[in-house]
Formats: sequence, structure tokens, C-alpha cells
Amino acid sequence: MTTPTADIDENAPRIENVQELAEFLSKGEKPRDAWRIGTEHEKFGFLKETLEPLPYDGEASVHAVLKSLATDYGWEPIEEGGYLIGLKRDGASVSLEPGGQFELSGAPLEHIHQTCNEVGQHLSEVKTISDRLGVAFLGLGFSPLWSLQETPIMPKGRYKIMRDYMQKVGRLGHQMMFRSCTVQTNLDFSSEADMVKKYRVSLALQPLATALFANSPFAEGRTNGFLSYRGHVWTDTDPDRTGMLPFVFEDGFGFERYVDYALDVPMYFIRRDGTYLNCAGMSFRDFMDGKLPARPGDRPTIDDFMDHLSTIFPEVRLKTFLEMRGADSGPWDRLCALPAFWVGILYDDHALDGAWDLVKHWTAEQREMMRRTAPVLGLKTPLPNGKGTLQTLAQEVLKISRYGLKARGRLSSSGDDETGFLSELDQIAESGMTPAERLLNRYRENWNGDVRPAFDECAF
Repeated sequence: MTTPTADIDENAPRIENVQELAEFLSKGEKPRDAWRIGTEHEKFGFLKETLEPLPYDGEASVHAVLKSLATDYGWEPIEEGGYLIGLKRDGASVSLEPGGQFELSGAPLEHIHQTCNEVGQHLSEVKTISDRLGVAFLGLGFSPLWSLQETPIMPKGRYKIMRDYMQKVGRLGHQMMFRSCTVQTNLDFSSEADMVKKYRVSLALQPLATALFANSPFAEGRTNGFLSYRGHVWTDTDPDRTGMLPFVFEDGFGFERYVDYALDVPMYFIRRDGTYLNCAGMSFRDFMDGKLPARPGDRPTIDDFMDHLSTIFPEVRLKTFLEMRGADSGPWDRLCALPAFWVGILYDDHALDGAWDLVKHWTAEQREMMRRTAPVLGLKTPLPNGKGTLQTLAQEVLKISRYGLKARGRLSSSGDDETGFLSELDQIAESGMTPAERLLNRYRENWNGDVRPAFDECAF
């Protein structure tokens, strides 16, 4: 969850009606030449000598890495309650997830070559500092060794509110907060109709992304029975704010319908006077009516609405752009592959039409079935109506994505287009073997049933 880089302006205009919220989302509309690519990824920090999770404080710690990034590489500190909790630089930010996971939220960039350079530069900076401190970072979708009790808690006000509320609404919310890591891509749209089509295609295809990027088969030192345990965790976190959103595929879907949904998603908090106030369980609709017990009579600003949107977690999330949220974190090449995969599909009209033709006949029940099955079976997940598996679909969709990337014609300084970033995904789709299955093979054959070698082989 991206860290806010400024306090709420309490003198900002209050929202007068629901239409203003839909108009806010519509401000994300951009002409094609202004479309950008944002890539976010998370990773687990650990102490090299003991393989223990990275604590917040200490000589070798989360705080030490953040401070060194600021001192050595010009990142600007972000503090909350006297704690260093994030950094910002050149449109990008580094933030802390609840269990100390490091998240890079990249700047909006023009093409995948820039995105991959940004990721590479960040990982290089982090590794230089980490080697000096005796720590490292792990590229997996779920914490492979530590229990929930062994996982540190970061000093951010919103996380205590979320932690307390999640105990009431699902069995696995704490696992999501403290022990999962993702990579996601944020993409633009030109109009409401363009947003709707991109939302429908990307939402229907999220189970495919979950399978292609499945990379979390371990938990607490053993196999967990899943290829993407991170993907499974999201199926039992909080049904009010997660899932496949069937209404997206209904006639009349658009900005107003998404706002209507968001207004009734239970809130977590609001920010006032530099403090997070607990509003858990109340709706944003209550806030619009001035009925929050924490602030009677107060009404929201657009910044409050942006905060609220950041606490809604469907498989694809709408802000003033679309966020693809279905993939496990992984190594550098797959952090580059995810934006390439989605840009190829969504940023070319012919590719988008071709992808829509593949998914438009699926029902809500069929989409949900694939969402729940992909974390278990990966690319062996059956498609609706017996028409192959996700492996079959992966091969077709990757052809579409490759076409879209070629059509974009965005070249690197050496003259390469963006299609090379799909190479590992092509190999995964051809073999039908997910990254998680590769890890399981090494666990059984090379690691002698011990997950600890993953801290070497899967470290950045």
C-alpha cells in the first residue's frame, strides 16, 4: 500500500455529491501519447546470518536501509509519528508494508525499457546497502520460513487499524498483510469506454497472471499445498473489498457504478491532524453524510476518497488508472515481465479486441472458479466449457501481448523492442510449469526438503 507523501489538507473543499467522485475518476482519462506505465513490487528483507526477518530498528534493520537510501542516493524521507516509514524521489516512492516488506512504487514511465531500468537501479541501490549491513531481500510471493508471530510489525498507524478489523472479516487477512508480496502494474485509459473494456479484459485474465507468476509454494518451512499461496490468501481476506467484481461486466458499468461500489466498502480510517482515526466498518457513504463517530459533522475531501480507494483490494483496482493486482512477486526478470504482459494486451486496440474475444463469453461463476483454482493448479486450471487449460490460454494471450508490444514499437537504446521481456513467460507457458513448480522440484531434489536454500537462490 503506497505511503501518502503529504498530510490531508483540512481546508480543502469538501465533496458535495457523488457525481464529484465519478468526475474525479474521469480525470484519469489521457490521450494515447500520454499513457504511462507504473510498476510496483514488494520483497522480504532478512538477516543473512540467521535468516530472521528484518526488524524495524537496529544496526541491520528496515530503518537502517531506508536511512542509507536517503543518505547515499538522494531519496527524500517520509516520516510518521517520528518514524521513518518511506522515501520519495523523482515520482517514485519506497514504502513499508505491514510486516516490513519493502515496496517500490515506480514513477509513471513511457515504456518497459525505462521500467526495467528503474527496477534494476532500485535493486542495485538496495543490494549495495544490504551487503554492507549483512542483510538481503527475497523475491517470493509469500514468506517461506517465518511464522506470523515471528514477523515484525511496522510502526504505521493505518496498520494497527487494519490488523484489528481484519480479524473480524476473514481468516487470512493477517497472512496477506504480513507475509505476502506482489508485483503489480498500473496503466492508463483514454475514456470511460476504454476504461470499461480494459477493466473487463484485465479482470477476466487475472487468474492467468496468478498462474504465470505463481511463486509462493512455501510457508513456515514447508510446502503449503498451493502454487500461489498469496493468491489463495486473497480469497479469504475480506469479501467486502476483494474479488472479481461481477458488476464490472454488467451493462451500464462505468465510473459512477464503481463509485457506488466504493461508497459501501467499509472504511478503515481517515487522516486528521497527522493521525489515523479508526473508522473501521463505517462506509464512505456515512462519511459523505457527516456521520462518522470519529469526526461528527466532518465530510470528506478528494484526498480522503483517494485514501479510501487505496484500501479496496479487488483483483483489478480503479483509481485514476487501473491496477493489475493478481501476480506474486519474483525475480528481476519477472518484475519486468508483468508490465510487458499487460501493456502488450491493453495498450494496443487490436490486441485488446483479441483478448476480449477470448474472455467475453465467460460467466461470473466461471471467472470466480478460475480465480480460486489457479492458486492450486496453476496453468493446469481448466478453462470454461472444457476448452483447454490456462496453459492453452497463456499461449494465445502471450501471442496477443507480443503483437501489441511489436505494434507499439518502443525501442531501447540498442534497438530492441519490448517483446524480449516476455521471454520467460513464453517458456513458462510452453512448459506448463509455473515458477512455483520449479521451486518445488528444487525443494524435493536439490534442497533435501529444506526451504532455507531459497534465501540464497531467490534473493536479489
